[in-house]
Amino acid sequence: MLRPRRLLAPALALLAWVSIAHSQSIESVVSPGKLIEGHAKIEAECAKCHKRFDRGAQAVLCMDCHKEVGADVRAKRGFHGRQTEAQCRACHTDHKGREARVVLLDERRFDHRQTDFALGGAHQKLECRSCHEVGKGGAGKKYRDAPSQCVACHRKDDKHKGSLGPDCASCHVDSDWKTVRFDHDKTKFPLRGTHVQTACEDCHAKSRFAGTPKDCLSCHKKDDAHKGHFGAKCETCHTEQKWKPARFDHDRDTRYPLRDKHRQVKCESCHRAPLYKEKTPTTCVACHRADDVHKGALGPDCRKCHGERGWKTTSFDHDRDTKFPLKGEHRTAKCQGCHADPGFKDKPPQQCHACHKKDDEQKGHRGRYGQKCDTCHTEQKWKPASRFDHDRDTKYPLRAKHREVKCDSCHRGRLYEDKLTAQCNACHEKDDKHKGQLGPRCDDCHNERAWKETRFDHNRTRFPLLGRHARVECKSCHLSLAFKDAPSACNGCHEKDDTHKKRLGTQCETCHNARDWRIWDFDHDKRSRFKLDGGHSKLECVACHSAPMREKVTVRDSSCRGCHARDDIHHGQFGAQCNRCHNTTNWHMLKLRTSRGKGGSDEL
Repeated sequence: MLRPRRLLAPALALLAWVSIAHSQSIESVVSPGKLIEGHAKIEAECAKCHKRFDRGAQAVLCMDCHKEVGADVRAKRGFHGRQTEAQCRACHTDHKGREARVVLLDERRFDHRQTDFALGGAHQKLECRSCHEVGKGGAGKKYRDAPSQCVACHRKDDKHKGSLGPDCASCHVDSDWKTVRFDHDKTKFPLRGTHVQTACEDCHAKSRFAGTPKDCLSCHKKDDAHKGHFGAKCETCHTEQKWKPARFDHDRDTRYPLRDKHRQVKCESCHRAPLYKEKTPTTCVACHRADDVHKGALGPDCRKCHGERGWKTTSFDHDRDTKFPLKGEHRTAKCQGCHADPGFKDKPPQQCHACHKKDDEQKGHRGRYGQKCDTCHTEQKWKPASRFDHDRDTKYPLRAKHREVKCDSCHRGRLYEDKLTAQCNACHEKDDKHKGQLGPRCDDCHNERAWKETRFDHNRTRFPLLGRHARVECKSCHLSLAFKDAPSACNGCHEKDDTHKKRLGTQCETCHNARDWRIWDFDHDKRSRFKLDGGHSKLECVACHSAPMREKVTVRDSSCRGCHARDDIHHGQFGAQCNRCHNTTNWHMLKLRTSRGKGGSDEL
């Protein structure tokens, strides 16, 4: 039994603890230590970081205060947005005192690829403090506050003085600041021709890029030999490929095409005023007023009588005023060459043959090729015929030797009346040494390169060449060019080699082969109905096959008497089946059968 005095001390202690609990929360009583300096102001507010009985809610409470980190985690960007650990306390722990650091960063092992700015090129060699101003000089600044724009670090390297904006990466690369990858073709002024080789400073003086003029005259004023007379649109005549000569085509680029003598006139002769300020007149009299002997009586349109070929040459434009424009040598032809009437009241025919009949005689066609001369000839030059292309204009392209053949060699009749066959024998009948035996398709063996050059494959015939036949000359079997007359049977060529004198037939291939005539093989047991055994196996073939045969090897009588009639001392009394008593081992050894009851026999 305890005394009252002994119970008094614990009771007093309990009362003291209860009084303290009334003045502060239970969390503050059981706190493991002081918070860091940054969290000191909320040290008494445990609910700011902790939720009773829910440890998983701590990360949400952290991001309620650290809103930038929370935004990165939700958007899955930045360093925190790429972490797989969901709890902040896995990396950041508190209650370690005011001076403790909850951000422990190993700069040597930190993987910058986990951030929104992966380090590449020369950036990989930089120290962290080169971009992240933390510590002494940047106290209070966070790593995330480091700028990502190039100009933030490279403002001193910006030779453009900010005129091209802050996006340095559009031209420069991170491996080396002086290495650029700018594609001028993506601007409004793509570089062509010699502009590609031009130094940037030639157009962009003092590294001034924005606002650079795009008109030619700004750079090529010194090259303007016209002194501004033809305006500032240099590209109308000149190109980026080469400043000289000019590419301007008066016929294509204006409504006033230059013809004949006008092509030889200098530009300034007609364009006397500045080109784009005053409209150049197109009437003849504007330039030829001094040449107008009519003093304007016939009006300003001199073209009614005069032409560009020469002021005194003609008064008529054949191309414009007729349905027969003059081209090529027709331009230099005299009018009387086609127009017999000096007054041009006649209507000469437009067919070539009407004027060129004598040329057709000299060429040798003599009307055989018809009157469509323009099929082969052109106005540029009558000889040689340049328009006609046999490969393109016909269904029979000319190859090799055929290209050297004259037209008349094949076209002997009238071109449009006689239809020329494309078969070889139409022209090569006299060359056919086979006398038509192999048909009209000479190209099966011959080609256009040379008639005597052949490509015949004997293995595609009924007699493929095997063994030694492949090395034999054609003439050894084909005694004439009538190839089909050559025999296919062996004795056709090997009759002198037949030592059997046809006693084994003419089908030599039964025993012999094409590899070597002396190599032969015939299995009498398997390939005939008469098995050779005993004394028969030692016999020569001609011992039984003694008479000449036509094709296959046959015997008139395959019975024993067929060969052993002379040996039959019974003179046929016991029939032709000698093998009932005799055997093939020895003719004189008999097989005697004596009856010994029903169905029984003895052999002696």
